[in-house]
Amino acid sequence: MQPTPDRPSAQPDERWRIRRTRDDLDRLGETESIFALSNGWLGWRGTLDEGAPVEMPGSYLNGLHERRALNYPEDGYAFPQLSDTVISAPNATLVRLWVDGEPLDLRTGTLLAHEQVLDLRAGVLERLTEWISPAGRGVRVRSTRLVSLPRRRIAAVDWTVEPLDGPVDVRISADLLANERVPERADDPRAASLIQDPLVAELHHVDDADGLLVHRTEHSGQRVAVAVAHRPTVPEHFASDGDATPDRIRLTLTGSLRPGEQVRLTRFAAYEWAPVDGSTAEELAGQVVAEADAARTVGFETLFAEQRAAFDEAWRTADVVLDGDEQLQLAIRFAMFHLIQAGRSDGDRTIPAKGLTGNGYDGHVLWDTEGYVLAALTYVAPEVVRSALRWRHRHLPQALDRAAELRLTGATFPWRTISGRECSGYWPAGTAALHVNADLADAVLRYAGATGDQDFLTGAGLDLLVATARLWHGFGHFTDDGVFHLVGVTGPDEYAALVDDNLFTNLMARRNLRGAADAVERYPEAGDRLGVDPAEVAGWRAAADAMAVPYDAKRGVHQQAAGFTARPEWDFAGTGDDDYPLLLHFPYLELYRHQVVKQADLVLAMLRCPGEFTAEEKAANFAYYEARTVRDSSLSAAPQGVLAAELGHLDLAYDLFAESVLQDLEDLGDKTGDGLHLASLGGAWLALVQGFGGLRDDRERLSFDPRLPRRIDRLAFSLRWHGHRLLVTLTADEARYELPDAEADAAMELWHHGEWVRVTADAPVRRPMPPLPDFGDEPPSPPGRRPARR
Repeated sequence: MQPTPDRPSAQPDERWRIRRTRDDLDRLGETESIFALSNGWLGWRGTLDEGAPVEMPGSYLNGLHERRALNYPEDGYAFPQLSDTVISAPNATLVRLWVDGEPLDLRTGTLLAHEQVLDLRAGVLERLTEWISPAGRGVRVRSTRLVSLPRRRIAAVDWTVEPLDGPVDVRISADLLANERVPERADDPRAASLIQDPLVAELHHVDDADGLLVHRTEHSGQRVAVAVAHRPTVPEHFASDGDATPDRIRLTLTGSLRPGEQVRLTRFAAYEWAPVDGSTAEELAGQVVAEADAARTVGFETLFAEQRAAFDEAWRTADVVLDGDEQLQLAIRFAMFHLIQAGRSDGDRTIPAKGLTGNGYDGHVLWDTEGYVLAALTYVAPEVVRSALRWRHRHLPQALDRAAELRLTGATFPWRTISGRECSGYWPAGTAALHVNADLADAVLRYAGATGDQDFLTGAGLDLLVATARLWHGFGHFTDDGVFHLVGVTGPDEYAALVDDNLFTNLMARRNLRGAADAVERYPEAGDRLGVDPAEVAGWRAAADAMAVPYDAKRGVHQQAAGFTARPEWDFAGTGDDDYPLLLHFPYLELYRHQVVKQADLVLAMLRCPGEFTAEEKAANFAYYEARTVRDSSLSAAPQGVLAAELGHLDLAYDLFAESVLQDLEDLGDKTGDGLHLASLGGAWLALVQGFGGLRDDRERLSFDPRLPRRIDRLAFSLRWHGHRLLVTLTADEARYELPDAEADAAMELWHHGEWVRVTADAPVRRPMPPLPDFGDEPPSPPGRRPARR
């Protein structure tokens, strides 16, 4: 890859670069997702500059959506009537090229070279193409694309073309295009429900090399504005022209290039959306025009330097060093890159399941965010977690209304949402997936424990804890034997629905109830604000203490839900490789009534609530459920890997980690084209840090019980804890804990394999690696479902 003009060349470090070449053009969809750039507010998919060939174009703004009606063959009370679907904002990535009248298209002519490179350190996407047209005219095209981390509204493209070996006539069209065609996928019920032409034009304007589009949605009441400012550098004999239609702004450059000449076109785009009743079209237009012009004034080189500086700062905590496996070293950096991109510390925005990398799941926010993405970011970028939780708090009134509609107490947060309302009309029994409320409370408690953020805990955090605790206290009931039950729920495992006493849900509800009680008692004035009295707190504690914990004494294992172990076994011997994922080949009725698990459920409970189980119980449970879990969900491998590592099954743990971190780079589920699996990427970090690092913090104290698989020579990672950055370095013989950035008097206390140690700025702690536990041989997986061996 050649350097962008005017930028000094440096030897690239391949440990930080993801490459795709002409050999990968049959994988356009996944490449577009993998090369997506985002800053948590604005996202561009990694499409080709010329816009074709393309699998799925996409320019996304966090929260921008359109509303559509949900239709049911038979309606029912409290069925969601409307759903929100992510839509694409006007696309400012397009720079089309004609060479002697023939369009640049990688499917025609002769492709001498083609490469796209995602630079994980700098946060940019680079492209180099050398192409000979069908008429024999050769050009070299280079571009660098960025979505600015420090400037949330700004994205930019730096694009050049030059002849290869002779003069060429070129025409360049730089388009800003609204209502771009998006292909529809009808082969998978999990694909997005597309809305064609979702934007209604309000303003369009062109002024020399600058342009503006303002649109609104018809049903969701949103307005989006995009402005583009250009800096063309062309030979004197080139002509320039701008034109505008309601859905398109176009800058056209035409002329002849001789060998040694080039055209350089730098485009600066500014995006913003707001509710229609929040600002006028003219006001929104003024904001983006000013932002685009300011970006052009500072120039691409400054934007590039700012981007690199922002990523350098993020990587200080986010980087993971994994010596011994070059592929997985690059993969974990890829995972952390997209987690860095996914959220913002400002604006109180959350992170959809696909981030801003694609339209999968309709762009919805699911429990994946709190359960996996925020679980990792709590220790890497806690300020982003605070922002995401404040977004949930902003939608607390809707959750309270939803609970009232369902005749429940407290708050019921949606299974799938963009705007705070429940959007799920797909998953059977999705309404019963009440565990999302406990996942949210768990994220609040984890964030508060890791940061000590008292202002958040006494404000938005306590509001969320109390509202969710009230849900559980009102939803459950005591039986005559004094046991508290939660019946008719759906746990994380979507191959089981409307079950009684799902263990994950019950234990997470217990954590929720106790966490809310502790917070109210610690901050009584904040509790008074919410009308919490001692009797209510006592009721929460009584419910938590009496929570049902289903256990099969005959088999010596906990039950995923009451009666689960008495169900018929699934016929794995009669299930072929082509029958997975099971949800696409078997009716849910068959799945619901058998002992077959889509994704870690009880295993996830053991990870989230480790103090509820003995080591022997964890071993017995893991072996039982490993044999029945088919991992038809990308959410499964990471928590299974953590428990496998804890129990000493390190080869299995390493293979599960590899599956999680390679989910998108290898497109293991054939779904990467719809957008990245951010939960799997966050889970990969958890599989390393909680699995091989042995991190636990359920007692609001850091503890580590590390162990390394044979393939890893050294594992180093950082995490943030109460304002400090702790660097942990593990080798086969030793664990080292240090505070590399701390002031002289800084200190941190933690547990290492049951030993209480104190780490100071001037005295790193070294301790021997603990011995591995011995729980026998690796437990079997379902036939054909063990993760691939490394």
